[in-house]
Amino acid sequence: MGSVHDLGAQLTLQEILTEAIADFDEHGYDSQERLDYWEARIREALADQMRNPERLREQMKEQLRAVFERLVNRGSILKDHNGVERFRLQNVAARLHSELERRILASAQLIKLNREEMINKTMRRFSGWASSVPKGGASDTDKRKLKEELSKPMASLPFVERRVLIDQGHKLNASLSQVLAADGGAIAAKWQSHFRQQNYNFREDHKELDFSISGNVYLMRDSWAVKNGLVKVGPEGWSDSIPQPAELPMCRCRWLWLYHLRQLPERLLTAKGKEAVKQSKARAA
Repeated sequence: MGSVHDLGAQLTLQEILTEAIADFDEHGYDSQERLDYWEARIREALADQMRNPERLREQMKEQLRAVFERLVNRGSILKDHNGVERFRLQNVAARLHSELERRILASAQLIKLNREEMINKTMRRFSGWASSVPKGGASDTDKRKLKEELSKPMASLPFVERRVLIDQGHKLNASLSQVLAADGGAIAAKWQSHFRQQNYNFREDHKELDFSISGNVYLMRDSWAVKNGLVKVGPEGWSDSIPQPAELPMCRCRWLWLYHLRQLPERLLTAKGKEAVKQSKARAA
């Protein structure tokens, strides 16, 4: 098959691609056996080139646990929950930890799928090229450029995996915040975008949702305030009626949760709610 090496020889991906390209340049696509042989060699080299998956999983766990430590154990999550006492955070610690473990499993699966996709992309590129070389070979192949094209998916893998780790941290932050809001008694939320942050590639529609621009306050469905007839939903709708912060890849938006009727604009209060705020202010005076 144009190579003196056995199938199990430990060569780098670039070395095997060099051999494969040379073989097809000489013989062309003259049999499925030739293509199968090189596909097996390349697939094996791709698997060997990837970082140790167990090491990557451990790194991912460490990073997500560091996010959890900062948000929950150190309490920094409370800055997004105006009105929640620290004891409530402690009361839901078990649920928050379950959310951490769920996110760890989801992240591991995503990393596995990304690796499989990078291998498949490389194989599709190679097979597409190799099967197009006419029988008898070709003499005008730009071997360096072709190797670069075939190697692009794998070359991008470290970047993709770093983005996964960063994005999963954002998603963990958002999911922990949702759990605390539900258990802590949040009644509404304001959207906060990071569009003012330098070099942040924000989404224009997320910028428009930012409270400083839209003025929108989204009621939380089935909250105690809803059940007691103290609030009425505005034209912006419920907090679960739009895509959630961190739901899309690399989204760093977040909810700023509200827990007291006095934090809401008057337009979201019923007559009963306005009376409750009035009485609360009188008691505080």
